[in-house]
Amino acid sequence: MAMTKVLFPSQYLSMHIISGRNIQVSCRSSNKWVVQEDLLRATSTYNQDGFDSTNFGLLVKDVKYALRTERNNNLTLVDTLQHMGIEHFQEEIQSILQKEYEQSACFLKYQNHHDISLCFRLLRQECHHVSADVFKKFKNNDDGTFGLNLSQDVNGLIGLYEASQLGVEGEHILEEIANFSGEHLNACLANSDSCDEARIIKETLKYPYHKRLASCKAKSFINNFKGINGWGRSTLQELANMDYSITKEIHQHELIQVSRWWRSLGLAEELKLLRDQPLKWYAWPMAMLTDPKMSQQRIELAKCISFVYVIDDIFDVYGTIEELTLFTQAVNRWELCAMMDLPEYMRSTYKALYNTINSIGYNIYKIYGRNPTKNLRNTWANLCNAFLKEAKWFASGELPTADVYLKNGLISSGVHTVLLHMLYLLGFGLINQNSIYLEDSSAMASSVATILRLWDDLGSAKDENQEGNDGSYIECYMKGQKNGSIELTREYVVKQIEDEWKQVNKKHFDLMNGSLGSFSKASLNLARMVPLMYNYDDKQSIHVLLEYINYMLYDV
Repeated sequence: MAMTKVLFPSQYLSMHIISGRNIQVSCRSSNKWVVQEDLLRATSTYNQDGFDSTNFGLLVKDVKYALRTERNNNLTLVDTLQHMGIEHFQEEIQSILQKEYEQSACFLKYQNHHDISLCFRLLRQECHHVSADVFKKFKNNDDGTFGLNLSQDVNGLIGLYEASQLGVEGEHILEEIANFSGEHLNACLANSDSCDEARIIKETLKYPYHKRLASCKAKSFINNFKGINGWGRSTLQELANMDYSITKEIHQHELIQVSRWWRSLGLAEELKLLRDQPLKWYAWPMAMLTDPKMSQQRIELAKCISFVYVIDDIFDVYGTIEELTLFTQAVNRWELCAMMDLPEYMRSTYKALYNTINSIGYNIYKIYGRNPTKNLRNTWANLCNAFLKEAKWFASGELPTADVYLKNGLISSGVHTVLLHMLYLLGFGLINQNSIYLEDSSAMASSVATILRLWDDLGSAKDENQEGNDGSYIECYMKGQKNGSIELTREYVVKQIEDEWKQVNKKHFDLMNGSLGSFSKASLNLARMVPLMYNYDDKQSIHVLLEYINYMLYDV
């Protein structure tokens, strides 16, 4: 849905000022994901009294004027705003792309590889149905291969590689383009004498725009931005930095609320082996829901995500099969008195889950007039049922087939649980067409869950200080192969992830052209967040995730 007006940061700050407090990540302590509140002073660059809303408004006005008049560079400006993570111009951007789409020969005016690829990518990102056949013009008529002159055009190769990431199943031309451009970009990287060019190629290959969070590389893009034909460098850099500072304040305020809520439960003190990671849990909704106005949705979603991690730890490092069966039965009953049948150490977790989810359901009722608690509690029952099935597999030492493991793993990933909560928090599925919304959202959730489960298992990494039982799709798959090597298996899993992204793209196109646009965007961002969460290095550290969090919350 297009934004009808620009909301100035001072309007956000009236609700999100941090009263004399700052928060820091305790990165050097034994747990890097604990939030600490600094009692000295807030690090706010733009506060309610000092923010220059007049200058901000002038910058917005300048960019709007450029979007209306710089017709030859409109697509470049749109791309720049998106790479900087500036979301104030959705209405103008949608208008520009709609006009591009409505032109009967919208690609004919673009002659070089980069411009055609950019036009295609921006239209596909906006979910316009443009054909990939436009790229056939780059093939040689004689042998159907791509021309040598294209292999030497770095900007063209980057554009093609970025465009190829928006393919759906059956678009073989985009697969060819991805392979061709990826191969030649790697060759260009090996022979590049330019540090800037090498950096851009590396980032493109590792983090193509469509499959990464816009804010993940925004700082690098802003700092290295040179302007568009001599215009916009200072204007866009200043606007992006002001916008970032306000967003940071909002996120800090939300993180404090999540951290205080988590501390109030007392679970980390009672169960010492639980992951105590409120910062990490909040990073998920911070990435998924980028609209600054969605503070309450982000906070509530962080609470939901925290219990996915907590219950996972209960199943992995605490309970016996008998105890876990009792816990699963209690969640299926969803009665407070059911906790009396549980071991002492499980009671606080069950009570906290019961109260938190009921509270989320009631808060949704107060806003939208319908209470989804029945469906919310059912998804927690499904999650615990999947956790219990895995626990029994690993306790028996008899691993299932890869297909059976993955089918259950889609549920135990927690994605369905999280996205169902988000669906209701966004106001969908509560009044009319409830079954249609649930069916459409579940299909998207399954594809995102597949990406998460395979990425998680591909890493084969144990989370911080975890020593429990946990399975792996790779382990199950190799068990069913007579002569399968770990290298071939990993290649197979990477290909599965690439194929599932095509399913995500197709479902995203369908949902965006339906009535679940904001849900689909957030689901897509969840899939984009997965590589950051599970990209462990050799020291079992998630360096890229820490960089992202430091940028979004601390300007480090």
